[in-house]
Amino acid sequence: MQRHYPEIALHVPTLLLPRPGLSLHAWSVIACDQYTSQPEYWEETQRLVGDAPSTLHLVLPEAHLGTDDREETIGRINHRMDRFLADGTLIEHPPAFMLVEREVGRSAPRQGLLVALDLERFDFSEGARELIRSTEGTDPARLPARMAVRRHAPLEAPHILVLIDDPDGTVIEPLCNSNLPQAYDFELMQGGGRVRGRWVSDEKLMDATASRLRALVRGDPPMLYAMGDGNHSFAAARAIWEESKKREPAGANHPGRYALVELVNIHDPALCFEPIHRLVDSVDPQELLQAMIKDFRDQGVRHWTYPDEGIWRIVCAVEPASRAHRLPYRTATTFGVVEIETPALKLETATLHAFLDPYLDEHGAARVDYIHGEAALADLCRTKGRIGFVLPAMDKHDLFASVVEEGATPRKTFSLGEAHEKRFYLECRRIRP
Repeated sequence: MQRHYPEIALHVPTLLLPRPGLSLHAWSVIACDQYTSQPEYWEETQRLVGDAPSTLHLVLPEAHLGTDDREETIGRINHRMDRFLADGTLIEHPPAFMLVEREVGRSAPRQGLLVALDLERFDFSEGARELIRSTEGTDPARLPARMAVRRHAPLEAPHILVLIDDPDGTVIEPLCNSNLPQAYDFELMQGGGRVRGRWVSDEKLMDATASRLRALVRGDPPMLYAMGDGNHSFAAARAIWEESKKREPAGANHPGRYALVELVNIHDPALCFEPIHRLVDSVDPQELLQAMIKDFRDQGVRHWTYPDEGIWRIVCAVEPASRAHRLPYRTATTFGVVEIETPALKLETATLHAFLDPYLDEHGAARVDYIHGEAALADLCRTKGRIGFVLPAMDKHDLFASVVEEGATPRKTFSLGEAHEKRFYLECRRIRP
């Protein structure tokens, strides 16, 4: 019997895991939207996987979106899902939550709870105020590829992290002290750390967890969940669910109505908000900067350049005036700072994109990528025809209040940790009856 808690959009999933004896190290790979400008990461992942069963065969890495055979690739993905279900690669377990503990080199493991959430309680359109809220603007251009993978897929594997605001640690933390049966414990590939999963299958424990989640609902209209990582994948799942409802009966027991996510307490000490930097490729950096300075002229713009990285870093470390937005940048040959004294918007990310989005629309060859980590940005900026903007980290404790008061932040405003800390695909769930 399926177990639902509809008032808090919560569903107990029936999970599938690889059969005993298969290499979980090869099976589990990082979220598809990571290392998009570093194809060598995915080449090494392919080498490590080899011929072993792997979630690498079930996803379409964004680094490969430019290939011409996308439809053929998606067909292979769906075929591999069917095969893994038919040949016993995946074993179905009784309905349960999964307590996840992930060691990523911080002072303590990051703790999470794998659940399914009701897509009916999510709306990614601008200004929506559902129980599950977007935390960043949704870019329609990023949905079709994700929708194409899910449209005919028999199963899903999650990389979505959803945040809850639980300052007293009432939901996930008590489970960590419970005696729960182990599902897996292994080292992830490519510096991903160690991950351990334990089953939360006792009905009384599940009911108690749901009750504690219910106590966290706040606001009018009410809000409980904030998207952390995977906003576009969750949005694509909602869009496919809307398609499904037009074709077939769509009651509360239809598996496609739900999406697997890992809940994480925003107050978890191992959860750090990291900035996501911007790399603009196929541009003349000086022309872009000239246009940028002209665009911000009425907001009090200033521009400095520096002879070397050391001086530039010292300047970047100095706090700007209270209202000013400082946008450090680097190219293959220069280091500089653009400062806007009286910005019209609240966040530096929003200020940058107020210029960058229309500029990119006018320069068709140029494109922007989202880079985790300054070291990766520095490496990528050594190529001519690129400029990288270094953005600050958002205070994680401001997120829920910001979303309630102002709605979603600009896309890719923050990252839950560095790239290697992102969720790895591991557990699966059927999404077709």
